[in-house]
Amino acid sequence: MREETRRPEAPGEAFGELLRYTVAGYGLGLCLGALFDWLGWEQSGLGQWAVRTLAGEGESVFEGLFALRRRLAGAVGSMAEAYGWGKALGMVVPWGIDAGSRLLGIDVYGVEGFYIPYFYALSDQIGANLSGLVYLRRTTGRWGSALRAYVRHPVMLASLAVVLLVPVGLLTARLLGFQPTTQVYTALETIAANLCWVPPLIGWLQGHRA
Repeated sequence: MREETRRPEAPGEAFGELLRYTVAGYGLGLCLGALFDWLGWEQSGLGQWAVRTLAGEGESVFEGLFALRRRLAGAVGSMAEAYGWGKALGMVVPWGIDAGSRLLGIDVYGVEGFYIPYFYALSDQIGANLSGLVYLRRTTGRWGSALRAYVRHPVMLASLAVVLLVPVGLLTARLLGFQPTTQVYTALETIAANLCWVPPLIGWLQGHRA
C-alpha cells in the first residue's frame, strides 16, 4: 500500500477557510442582537456578553475547531493552524474584563468603556499574533531569526496594525457620541472593531499570488 505523502502547506493556503468563519460570527452576532432588542433586552449585560462574543469572537470558536481538526488529522503544522490556536486561547480574556468593569461601576456605554469592545474584538487577535511569533520561533530556532521573519511576514504585520489602530477608532467614535445602547448597536460596534478578517485576507491573497 502506497504511503500518502503530505506536502507542507503553502503560505496562506488555509486562510480562505478562516476568513469564512469571521463572516459567520458577524451574522450570528447581528441576528442575536436583533432578537434581544425585539425581546426588550436592549441593555442586558448578559445579552451584550453573548452578542459581543459572537460578533467579536465567533470566528475564534470555529478557528479553534479548525486547528483541532487539522491536528487530529495529522496535518503538517502551519501558520494558519498556529493563528487559529492563538485566537481560540485568547477569546476568554474579555469576559473577565467586561465583568470586572461592570463590578467596578464603569460606564460601559460611555467614553471610559471604549476598551470593552476592543478586547472582545481583538483579544483573540492579540493571542493569534503572539502564537504566530512563537510558531516562527519554533520553526527558525532563534528569537532573532523569528523577529526578522515576523517583520517580513505580511500576515503578522497586518495583525499588529489592526491591534494598534482599532482602539483609536473605538475611542474616537465614543468621543463623538456613539453609545451601544441597543444590542444591534453593540453588535455593529464590535463588528466594526473586529478587523480580524484583515490578516487572514492578507494570507489568502498571499497564497493566491504564490
